[in-house]
Amino acid sequence: MLKDFKEFAMRGNVVDLAVGVIIGASFGKIVDSLVKDVIMPPIGLLLGNVDFTNLFFVMKQGTKSPGPYETLKAAQEAGAVTLNVGMFCNAIISFLIVAFAVFLLVRTMNKLKRDEPAAPADATTKDCTFCFSPIPIKATRCPCCTSELA
Repeated sequence: MLKDFKEFAMRGNVVDLAVGVIIGASFGKIVDSLVKDVIMPPIGLLLGNVDFTNLFFVMKQGTKSPGPYETLKAAQEAGAVTLNVGMFCNAIISFLIVAFAVFLLVRTMNKLKRDEPAAPADATTKDCTFCFSPIPIKATRCPCCTSELA
């Protein structure tokens, strides 16, 4: 059993997955910092000195001390039930940045893949994808192996 586990753990795709998870977690922390420390302060300044981390609504007063609460941390320490709109906005912006970065990565990877060479315009035959014998372009079934063609 130990030998089987070692073979499983040392496969290339498992190691690649582990590296991807570690890099992804680090990338997530970078994006969170970018949103919280770089993007949201100017947006808050433009909207009238709004601190998005402290943008919340009190749904129920705290049991330890009544409101109003200056910060989200103070409200949570007082035991208040809050609706954290600012934190949700930060999470949405973080998600959009990560999704855009993944989109760019996938788009780049797709561009790097080799495209199959296009058949010449005057070609009258193509190769069967199953038995590789030459068949007419308009054929829907290979006459040699009888496979259905796409």
